Amino acid sequence: MQLSFEAIAEARPGPKWEALYRRYWPTYKQWFVSRGGAGGPDLATARKRLQHYMPELVSTFERLVELTDNDELAGRFLSFYRPPAYLISCSQAALTKPDDSVLVRNYDLDPTLNEGLVLQSAWNGRKVIATSELLWGVADGVNEAGLALSLAFGGRKVVGDGFGSPLILRYVLEVCECVAEAVAVLQRVPSHMAYNVTLLDGRGDSVTVQVAPDRPVKVIEEAIATNHQGAIEWPEQARFTATVEREQYLRERLADNRTTSRNFVEAFLHPPLYNTNYQNGFGTLYTAVYRPASGEVELHWPGALWTQSFDCFREESRLVRYSSSGATVEADGGDVDDCSAQSSDVNLVGMLKHAFAPLQQAFEAADRPLPPGWDAVFEELEQTGRMPWEKFGAMWAAGSRDVPSCSLP
Repeated sequence: MQLSFEAIAEARPGPKWEALYRRYWPTYKQWFVSRGGAGGPDLATARKRLQHYMPELVSTFERLVELTDNDELAGRFLSFYRPPAYLISCSQAALTKPDDSVLVRNYDLDPTLNEGLVLQSAWNGRKVIATSELLWGVADGVNEAGLALSLAFGGRKVVGDGFGSPLILRYVLEVCECVAEAVAVLQRVPSHMAYNVTLLDGRGDSVTVQVAPDRPVKVIEEAIATNHQGAIEWPEQARFTATVEREQYLRERLADNRTTSRNFVEAFLHPPLYNTNYQNGFGTLYTAVYRPASGEVELHWPGALWTQSFDCFREESRLVRYSSSGATVEADGGDVDDCSAQSSDVNLVGMLKHAFAPLQQAFEAADRPLPPGWDAVFEELEQTGRMPWEKFGAMWAAGSRDVPSCSLP
């Protein structure tokens, strides 16, 4: 199984978005019709509901429909109003530190059901970088105001009147600047299914919001979410996805004062958060890391890292192959611009971080502090794309006389 990830920039919907529509619509049309979408609300009704709840999106919606040659069924699909049921089994959490706050999420699904699209847009004048869901919805993303968010299924079967949550997340990124504004939108706009939305802004504010069509929105101060909302209501799904175990693991990592953004991200690349059951629709397609204060985005796979930002967004692609042993990544020659040099060592960065992960884990398992300067060395690695070997050697000589045994790959 494989999936090609593409990074595309288009400020307003135009030929690039239309090409994506032409590519994916036959498959989405089949899915939409087979799941009962053709018998849902007509386009006029969907448009009115969109105007009522998310008026700032209407002009973009009309432009998208125009690009479909005003196809009635495509318009209803793009409205996200009362769509068919669908699930996204994910893990997500925000780590907040005075100088280093990140939102991290694993997107778990069948690779054949994802677009693999990272889109930078400015549909309402504000830049947004987000992974695409159903052509213009959002699974996770960040805006240039410094607001990041991600979406996970809430583990309940109930379906009701409302919009598909990926479009609600798109709306949040288009119109909101902070967590408080985002919460107000999520409390106002109805979701057709139960979902968990984790939010982090540039000031370090973070929450998880539990939305559902049949009960009031609940705001959780703990910025952690897997695939349930409080009590387990779908036991089979909970067991299959290990949602309780994943939530507890995240809670333990955030409670540990030794957790840094670097080892927190690394935790998402290993069980119980990282999953490889792709054949049954529960494999980790990517790990997304959002740094809202700096506008930086990272997509991680074991041994590989792909970075984007508002300051330096590159139209590139990555081919990811999935198997029961995990994911492997290869560059898939895309167009590059004058900031491409910043990503030339992107796979080296990922490989070096992966290579030294067992050593870090050995220190943690032995309950010993990492050598002084460890974090600074790897922060420089992430920032420059090059390992500062001289600093690493000096740090190692000064602080690693009693090293726990481990095997480096």
